[in-house]
Amino acid sequence: MTSKSSFVIVVGFDGSEHSQTALNWAIDEARQRDGQLRLVTAWTQPLMAWYPAVMETAAGEIAAEDSPQHIAETLQAEALKTAAGERTAATGQVVHNVSPASAILDAARDADLIVIGSRGHGGFPGLHLGSVSSQVLSHAQCPVLVVRSGAS
Repeated sequence: MTSKSSFVIVVGFDGSEHSQTALNWAIDEARQRDGQLRLVTAWTQPLMAWYPAVMETAAGEIAAEDSPQHIAETLQAEALKTAAGERTAATGQVVHNVSPASAILDAARDADLIVIGSRGHGGFPGLHLGSVSSQVLSHAQCPVLVVRSGAS
């Protein structure tokens, strides 16, 4: 634990079910410790994204897809609203970073605890631990709590 007056909990949030569960757990922990949350949402530009993503719907209409940055900002705003609704002090960071794990670790340099979901939106649903969670566990300088959906 650091020598600051407030207990700082960093939460990796990507909007997945597991990250929502992690956020809820962190809000409860911050309340119990009179601490504060630092929410981190990382985004990256997909390959070949030099043009806006446009799709044609089944009805023949053209629909533009939101940018990854806009999606991350929207997720972050919703998470901050959830924390505020629970009367928990929270700040947020939306970070452009190829590595979400690096973004979380950078934000946690002076943190007392990192709380992350066991997995995010990755393409291997059978895994119990995703790559971001594994990297954060391996490199964090403070305790890490990995939360699975259904846990409280």
